[in-house]
Amino acid sequence: MKISDFIYFSKFGLKTVLFKKKDPILGTIILTDKCNLSCKHCSVNNLTAVIYPYAQIVEEMKILYDMGIRILFFCGGETFLWADNGKTLRDLVIEAKEMGFLIVNVVTNGTYKIDLTEADLILLSLDGDRERHNIIRGDTFDKIMENINNATSDNICFYMAVNQINKDTIPFVCNLAKKTKNVRAVSFNFHTPYPNTKELELSREDKVNCCNIIRDMIKQKMPVFNLKSALPYIIDNSFPTPCYQCVVMENGKLSVCGRCIDIDGLCERCGYFFVAEYTLLFNGNIKIMMEMLATYLKYV
Repeated sequence: MKISDFIYFSKFGLKTVLFKKKDPILGTIILTDKCNLSCKHCSVNNLTAVIYPYAQIVEEMKILYDMGIRILFFCGGETFLWADNGKTLRDLVIEAKEMGFLIVNVVTNGTYKIDLTEADLILLSLDGDRERHNIIRGDTFDKIMENINNATSDNICFYMAVNQINKDTIPFVCNLAKKTKNVRAVSFNFHTPYPNTKELELSREDKVNCCNIIRDMIKQKMPVFNLKSALPYIIDNSFPTPCYQCVVMENGKLSVCGRCIDIDGLCERCGYFFVAEYTLLFNGNIKIMMEMLATYLKYV
């Protein structure tokens, strides 16, 4: 992270905490819900299979930038499927950087060639060891690992949604992140029980066990891109929701925090670690502030 970016984010954080502001800093644009996979935990793939046009995406980027957002995520569906009249995902990342976004990240399932050096982080969904990952995502584990090894940059971060199928594979994924070329870290979430996926939801006991393992992984210096101080809040969903500093844009619709905000009762069962981390940060939690500073300087 550049020193100038660090100063910008520090000023934003101080103003937010001191004046209890609710201005957003992180935005996500959904490029498409089209996806080449049909994962067990996902309820938002291929609902329309529409790929939104370049001009629309750029306009949405401008709207988010004018709102003060400086951290931008591109999500799908599968982001590497996005293309429009010769434009590709790379063009969107370059456009975002030129527009002035300070951090531009991309989320992918990793089944396509990974050649995107312009992105700050590529969050790649890896959901356990080969057996458990393939149960969740189809026979894709080996292809993903091949693509990672052939990637053109070391800006990859594993992105694991922990659920009833893969909850015992956290140490495996941490070790894999540590030893795999081109991978910087692993970021965890707990499964959020979207419609028709409740059977994958973790119990409180499961969350306690998983958080203890994640805490141990951090103590062992594994490259975990999550904050140890946030784990107790994540277990009991005792962090404030929604996260006003995060917004999602999909086809012109702006949602605070995430798309799930419209689903009754789902906020209270949110499994997104970054939501807990950001809400605690902007509510002035000192431990979270110090940990986030160290973590972002290390991995972004």
